[in-house]
Amino acid sequence: MEKGCVPRADRESILFEPRTGGTSATTTGYGRAVSADPPQRAVEVRRSARRRRTVSAYREGDRTVVLIPARMSEAEEQRWVGVMLDKLAAQESRRTLGDAELTERAERLSEQYFSARARPRSVRWVTNQNTRWGSCTPAEGSIRLSHRLQGMPEYVVDYVLLHELAHLLVPGHGPRFWELLEAYPRTERARGYLEGVVAAERLPKVPAARDE
Repeated sequence: MEKGCVPRADRESILFEPRTGGTSATTTGYGRAVSADPPQRAVEVRRSARRRRTVSAYREGDRTVVLIPARMSEAEEQRWVGVMLDKLAAQESRRTLGDAELTERAERLSEQYFSARARPRSVRWVTNQNTRWGSCTPAEGSIRLSHRLQGMPEYVVDYVLLHELAHLLVPGHGPRFWELLEAYPRTERARGYLEGVVAAERLPKVPAARDE
């Protein structure tokens, strides 16, 4: 997949134990982005009277759920939501799938979005693709992803996988190809992310300041 053709997340959770006080109640939702969480992902805060000290967060489909003690004030709630979103994002960026996991992920994506019609024989990371995010050889059923994707959000890796899976069904980038990718709800978001990475790489480097 060429850079110019820039092509679900599993549940991730994290637990933290703050020292808090305050009062409040009920379940609330955030309609805006907080901290490092992508703006398209809704954030739902759930308060619990049984939860005394710990704060936890996890991904649930296209939203992030943050669990906090009912006694937290609104100011503390906002602060800890930001903290937990940052921790989740950092946790996800550190996670790297191995080739076997990558193959399993591709098979699940093919089943979910292409009715399992795209059947790769192998999916692996490679380090020799610096101008493409991914590539495939339909005759061999092989898919290769650039190591530069490692550490990027999972929805971006999923999009590149789906892009290459689609090439197992349609070789070019015509209307039929893009119709296949329309099934993935984060196609435009992932393409925007990759385009942003490419644009950032083209920015001129700022020279380091000299010591006086």
